[in-house]
Amino acid sequence: MKKIAILGGGQLGRMLIRSAIDFNIEVAILDPNPEAPCKENAAEFEVGDLNDFDTVYNFGSKYDLITIEIEQVNTKALQKLSDEGKKVFPQPHIIEMIQDKRIQKQFYKDNGIPTADFILTENLEEIKVNADFLPAVNKIGKGGYDGKGVQIMRTTEDLSKGFDAPGLLEKLIDFEKEISVIVARNEDGSIKAFPPVELVFHPEANLVEYLLAPAQVETSITDVAVDIAISLAEKLSIVGLLAVEMFVTKDGKVLVNEIAPRTHNSGHQSIESNMTSQFEQQLRAILNWPLGDTSLFISSAMINLLGEEGHTGVAVCKGFKEVLDIPGCHLHLYGKKMTRPFRKMGHVTVRDKDMDQLIKKIDFVKKTIKFVSDEQ
Repeated sequence: MKKIAILGGGQLGRMLIRSAIDFNIEVAILDPNPEAPCKENAAEFEVGDLNDFDTVYNFGSKYDLITIEIEQVNTKALQKLSDEGKKVFPQPHIIEMIQDKRIQKQFYKDNGIPTADFILTENLEEIKVNADFLPAVNKIGKGGYDGKGVQIMRTTEDLSKGFDAPGLLEKLIDFEKEISVIVARNEDGSIKAFPPVELVFHPEANLVEYLLAPAQVETSITDVAVDIAISLAEKLSIVGLLAVEMFVTKDGKVLVNEIAPRTHNSGHQSIESNMTSQFEQQLRAILNWPLGDTSLFISSAMINLLGEEGHTGVAVCKGFKEVLDIPGCHLHLYGKKMTRPFRKMGHVTVRDKDMDQLIKKIDFVKKTIKFVSDEQ
């Protein structure tokens, strides 16, 4: 029986374990939360700090293949493990690059990857000096995730909201849509991309509220987006998955926003609607197996289930029975016992051959399922 180790025990690891079981693969998890979603599903579960060198090194040294489900990990420990002959995918230097949005953006520029214009900044004063660059988005270099570490600046009055830390100012793009392409590459260099999906963001939380698969864009846009994602995977020589989030501008350009070297929220619908799920594809890639067919066999949507505003405490899911009564709906709960505002608690995949019917189902799910706390 094969065994792999994963740094991170959240919902991505939980869904990866489900695919691993199909291949008779055991999974060991390291996570700082003793009640992490993977706890009950992992063959081995260890509590520890993902950013501590010794913890990561000692955990990884017990296994021959190590991967991640979160970028915030100690890359120095992973690099040492790799130098000692362990398989670490994605490669540590790629994780380290993606941990810093400044280095990430510079990589796009240096390698001819289309992206928004940007200025690197060291502190709040440098942001204020570049007021003529507005409207822009101020992104903190390290530590941002799920919409945190991002501040939109439209006027000089917004400058004081900037981050007094190394980051960047990125031109605010007047885009038509946001899309994502997930691409896989194995050690042999084989590459396959999933069809682009369209992302719709929550207006307050800056999180994906739901997505549509396939993205409702012209075929020419689809082709360009896939080519960009494949080019990025090739230039990085990544082994594993790469999620590439992009803007489609109103004049038809495709610009890379950010990338993630792992399974991604924008690929969850692939479990029910693609020939191969992103989680199975991750395993195929890091094990250097043939990559699976990524084609979409039915139109689908994925709706993120977020904790309700004003609710913090033991989680209660309301309305799920009504959703389960709708044909084509599949509920995924992440095993998180506590809810808080905008916390990702689960998702619903909705399938339908008719796009109009799909949109109606999305609206029904959004207004029906609520994650609240039993204390309020």
